[in-house]
Amino acid sequence: MTQPHRDSRTAAALARLYDVDLLEDPGDLDLYLALAARTGGPILEIAAGSGRVAVPLARAGYEVTAVDIDPAMLALAEKAIADADSSVRGRLELVEADLIHLDLPGGPRFRLAILALNSILLLETRDRQRDALETMARHLAPDGIAVVDTWIPSADELARYDGRMSLEYVRTDPETGRKVTKVAAVQYEPVYGQIDLTTIYDEGEQGEPPSRWIREDRLRLLNAEDLRLLAESADLEVEVLAGDYDLNPVCAHDERAILVARRRNRSASRP
Repeated sequence: MTQPHRDSRTAAALARLYDVDLLEDPGDLDLYLALAARTGGPILEIAAGSGRVAVPLARAGYEVTAVDIDPAMLALAEKAIADADSSVRGRLELVEADLIHLDLPGGPRFRLAILALNSILLLETRDRQRDALETMARHLAPDGIAVVDTWIPSADELARYDGRMSLEYVRTDPETGRKVTKVAAVQYEPVYGQIDLTTIYDEGEQGEPPSRWIREDRLRLLNAEDLRLLAESADLEVEVLAGDYDLNPVCAHDERAILVARRRNRSASRP
């Protein structure tokens, strides 16, 4: 994943504001806890961000390695670990690295690998998205499970993405107590199958000049079949392509695709 250049102050603000985006729980954590109960540990999370998934998994008793390229995100994860009990601190390792071509020590030892909540869309080419799946497969023990969660916008949504600004929310940042107003402009590029997203956060007290932070992203869209083909090319055997966190099979009107795939046990398939 390519990390855009940001000064440390901007990077820290955008990392904190990403957590404000997720104050409304997306509802995926129960899925990862259920898969962890099925597989056991250790667990690898790539593009782990501020530890939203990794910390609860460690709190539940699993050994977790959380990888992210953004030091500002990992600083928030460090804070979450510091605020947790000592057992969490002992079970959760943070690694600052690019998930592409990642090669952690210890070989293929993980029982579960997670790429959560649209992170795969931030990889700007199909080759890099495939590399992410290959990274997961490379680190999985035989029969270990990979899970990838991605957004699939509807045709109606894509038709509205013409670059106009729209208000997404007004919320209070629990860390600072300040009001955060988020507006975004989304431009769909159908020729390239991508979305250019510009997000503007204004934060401050009522009646005072706000601080403004701007984030720009390019999202490479996937559909469910794309996800299946990427998994198969990474030597993963698809167990289910789901359309929700209860793992009901994906259907035409779903706006999420959740891949659960198993690393093939090559030795078991030999004659």
